[in-house]
This record gives sequence, C-alpha cells and structure tokens, in this order.
Amino acid sequence: MLRNQTTDLLRNGRITTTITRAKETRRMAEKMITLGKRGDLHARRQALAYIFDEDVVTKLFDEVAPKYADRNGGYTRILKLGQRNGDTAEMVFLELV
Repeated sequence: MLRNQTTDLLRNGRITTTITRAKETRRMAEKMITLGKRGDLHARRQALAYIFDEDVVTKLFDEVAPKYADRNGGYTRILKLGQRNGDTAEMVFLELV
C-alpha cells in the first residue's frame, strides 16, 4: 500500500489519504526524493527496487529531484481536510512542496 501511495504521490504531486497513512507515505517519499537528488546509478536501482513504475522513477530523477537540489528535507506537506463521513477518519492532502 505504501509503495502504491508513494508512486501516486510522485506521479501526480498530490494524494488524498488518512493522516496516519500520509505520515508513513511522507517518510518513504522523502527518502525517494533524496535518492533522486543523489542521481547515481546505485540510487536509481534502489528507487526501482521500491517503485516498480520506471516512468515514475525517470520523472523522479529528471524532474522532481532537481527542483529540491538546494533544499535539505521537507519536500512534502500535509494539509488537513476534515473527517471522512463513513468512519470519521481524519483526511488530509499529502502534496509535494
């Protein structure tokens, strides 16, 4: 589940999920962006081991990571949306800064 959410976040730039899932997805997404900032072959293979979609990994290394070259962490933000109607779970947007 976390792999899919991380992939969707890097593909689309924003996902809607619960707050606990967003906090865990944030950890992995920031690790993937840090790998993208390194930019070497070993980092690319490590990213491909976690993210199965090669197009997303290419986008990560070519477009997303260079935007954060001068930033030391904090690549994502969590915006609260309120509670879900069915089970009153706290819903949030997880997006790239």
